[in-house]
Formats: sequence, structure tokens, C-alpha cells
Amino acid sequence: MFSLAGRNAIVTGAASGIGLAAARALAANGARVAIWDLNEAGAQAAAAALKAEGHSAIAARVDVSRRADVDAALAQLHQAFGKAGILVNNAGITLFRDFMEMTEEAWDQVMNVNLKSMLVCTQAVLPDMLEAGWGRVINVSSSSAQTGSARMSAYAASKGGVIAFTKALAQEFAAKGITVNNVPPGFVDTPMLRASEIGKVVDQVAAASPMKRAGRPEDMAAAIAFLASDEAGYITGHTLSVNGGRYSN
Repeated sequence: MFSLAGRNAIVTGAASGIGLAAARALAANGARVAIWDLNEAGAQAAAAALKAEGHSAIAARVDVSRRADVDAALAQLHQAFGKAGILVNNAGITLFRDFMEMTEEAWDQVMNVNLKSMLVCTQAVLPDMLEAGWGRVINVSSSSAQTGSARMSAYAASKGGVIAFTKALAQEFAAKGITVNNVPPGFVDTPMLRASEIGKVVDQVAAASPMKRAGRPEDMAAAIAFLASDEAGYITGHTLSVNGGRYSN
């Protein structure tokens, strides 16, 4: 357990999967949590569940690629809890498609959600962190960016951009008390994975992995909670691979 008491955290894409597990982990460690998701009903349900457990949580419908949505949700956080100190950029979409069948529209959609959101959300929240002289930005990338993945060129490229973005931002803000790190999940059993074209073979793929099981959202959440803590204050620009041995760096 890490004490995040007094910290206000934002988790994007937190209505389910890794984002929801991260919101729960941050709340369990004492943070007040804002759940941002395009799925408004899911976000509200997640916040209600956290509040029922005695935690402080709010929810907002947010398109993370739209600055107006982000600014409105940030204003809600300011009114409810105060300034933001932790940002978990988790929202993302996946896409399986042969490269020669990739359209510009599909490519742009993946880039907007997975990569443009890094600019939009982080740029909006950083003034709070700069004012406080303390901040944690944790980006969820992907092991597909580390290893490559057939039929996932847009997704892998967007997540590779997340890793590079993390390193660049870490250098720029290291002296300001703000750390920027990323967690690239491996093969994690989430609703998004189950809904994808490999959803029917999750168990078979997991059985062939080094640990013989799929990752759990809670595995990712534990790493995110650590990177959000004071104990991780001397770690920045780091890629903390949580993948059960799928990729070693």
C-alpha cells in the first residue's frame, strides 16, 4: 500500500478494464478519483461503486481527443476535489486490420484516441501539477509497440508514440517535481480484449505464454499505483513492462 491521501487523480477510460482497476487501486490507497470515459453510464456506475466502498469519486463523459470535453471535466474535478495531481492516460481503442486495407479514417481514429489524447489531457492537467510542484503522469502504452504485432500497425504505431511521448515529457518536466512514466500491458484479460477478434482464443494464447495465464487488470493497476506514489519519485521516463515475461527490456 502507498499513501495517496490528499491526492486527486484522473483516470481516463476508467469505466472498465485496466482503467477501472487503476481507479480502484488509487482510491484504495487514499486518492480521490475522477473517472473519465466516453461510456457515461459505465463511468457513473464505477464512481458509484467506489463511493459505496467509502471512497471519494466522481465521473464524467469525456472524449479524450476533444479539449472542450477535457476542460469541462477538469473544471468538475476542481469544483469537487481541487487541483489534479495524478493523471493516468489509459483511454484507448484497438484495431485489427491488414495494413493494405487500412484507411486514413481508421488510422486517424486510432491516433486521435490513443495518441492525440496524450497531448489534450496532459496539457490540460499539467498547470495544476506545475503550480503544486508535484505531479504524476502515467501513460498506458502496449507491449505491441515493443514487439510489433501483425495486423495492428495503427495500434502499435500509436502506442509506440505513447512510449516516446513519455520519454520526451519526462525530460522536459523532471526538474519541476513531475514524473512521467508508462506501463505497457501484455496480454491482459479485459472487455476490450474479449471483444476483439482474438477474444475467442484468450485462454489458448494465455496457456502458451511464459506464466501460462493472461494478465489481470489488477496487475497493471498495482504498477500504476506505485508510479503514482511518493516512493516512485525518482523514477521518470521509465517503461515499466507488466507482461508476464512476454517481452523483456
